[in-house]
Amino acid sequence: MKCNALKKKVSLAVLDYIPSNSIIGIGSGTTILHFVQMLYESNKKIIGAISSSFNTTVILKKYGFKVYNINTISEPIIYIDSADVVDQNMHMIKGGGGALTKEKILVAMCKKFICIIDETKLVNVLSEFPVPIEIIPNAYSYVYHQLKKMGGNPKYRKNYTTENGNIIFDVHNLNLSDPINIENILNSLVGVVTVGLFANRKSDILLIGTQSGINVIQ
Repeated sequence: MKCNALKKKVSLAVLDYIPSNSIIGIGSGTTILHFVQMLYESNKKIIGAISSSFNTTVILKKYGFKVYNINTISEPIIYIDSADVVDQNMHMIKGGGGALTKEKILVAMCKKFICIIDETKLVNVLSEFPVPIEIIPNAYSYVYHQLKKMGGNPKYRKNYTTENGNIIFDVHNLNLSDPINIENILNSLVGVVTVGLFANRKSDILLIGTQSGINVIQ
């Protein structure tokens, strides 16, 4: 079964976790595009959504969903998003699409975070995938050299500006054997806005679309 079919399968499965007549947070990425379509086709009644990115907002409005400003909702009941990679302990890396800051805000706000992935995103070692870090432009040199001291290999994401007007380093070769500690260290660097390492706040439920069905990890 191809990845798109697995993404559709897990997108369909997560519908059972959505309370009716609720406002839900919705993330970004290709799996989430499938999820929004499935949500529309299911005729499940929701009040509306809070979106993690401009692209997701466009898709939600295309399907007729009401999109709320993030500052008008204090605590969405549920947040649904995907990830770039997830390890067996449910630590994950997100932000390959550049929406990591708002995604992290929504994760912090929500009562329950459900992550949906296909089985290709499940890895043994997070270090195989670069960690996106959003920084303010004036911190470029300082943060770059601090990341090098940590053993990382930061690559500036060319021709890309976040929705917050900042830049992104994709950091390769970081030692992520202790992802919570590394997330805390990266967050402490002056000029860092958000780190695409989601280890302190993991998902409450992880749904994995596999060839043999849906695996659920809680």
